[in-house]
Amino acid sequence: MTAEIRYRRVLLKVSGEALMGEQGFGIDVAVVDRIASDIAEARALGVEISVVIGGGNIFRGVAVASKGGDRVTGDHMGMLGTVINALALRTSLTKMGVDAIVLSAIAMPEICESFTQRAALQHQAAGRVVIFAGGTGNPFFTTDSAGALRAAEMGAAALFKGTQVDGIYSADPKLQPDAERYDKLTHAEVLQRGLAVMDVAAVALARENHIPIVVFSIHQKGEFARILAGAGRATIVSD
Repeated sequence: MTAEIRYRRVLLKVSGEALMGEQGFGIDVAVVDRIASDIAEARALGVEISVVIGGGNIFRGVAVASKGGDRVTGDHMGMLGTVINALALRTSLTKMGVDAIVLSAIAMPEICESFTQRAALQHQAAGRVVIFAGGTGNPFFTTDSAGALRAAEMGAAALFKGTQVDGIYSADPKLQPDAERYDKLTHAEVLQRGLAVMDVAAVALARENHIPIVVFSIHQKGEFARILAGAGRATIVSD
């Protein structure tokens, strides 16, 4: 690719569900390897990449709360799921010769380093892919919010949100085939229209820090790098 790179430092938000593949639960190693190859391809363009990964393929705290359980405990369990996924992604990147590090918002030094902004920036400056686990470290916040927070802390030029579809639609296109697809939106329009691409806190945080949100299909091989190179198909949310 010879096109000028659109963003030189980005944060990629990957949902835990994306790692399941066609399975109903857990991790499909082939899918994780494919996502890792997309990250490696984008990194080869000279882009600095950090990643926030969800845990919905393993556990979701809101599921506990919906059945009368303790939301705080449920969210802590979900945070542990993100650590499992982060370790899986690091393993796949390492297999491909990509230097990667996992930083957790919850201290577990026997498994991975604890997150600090200073350490994260140092690892990124050293050329590593930095994978953030444990969400924000706090209950009641989604990993979307963690993505926006870490993007701001890392000085990311854009927050890439990998989803099941190729952008933002007025409704779920799998349920409503005639749903309108948007090429461009502002942060305010996403909030005003209640478009459920990310939670309100994440969109508001991105808006406050002037961080564009790029929504694309995580399942389209090579799309991450294509969009970085000015091609591909995505919805860009920017003021």
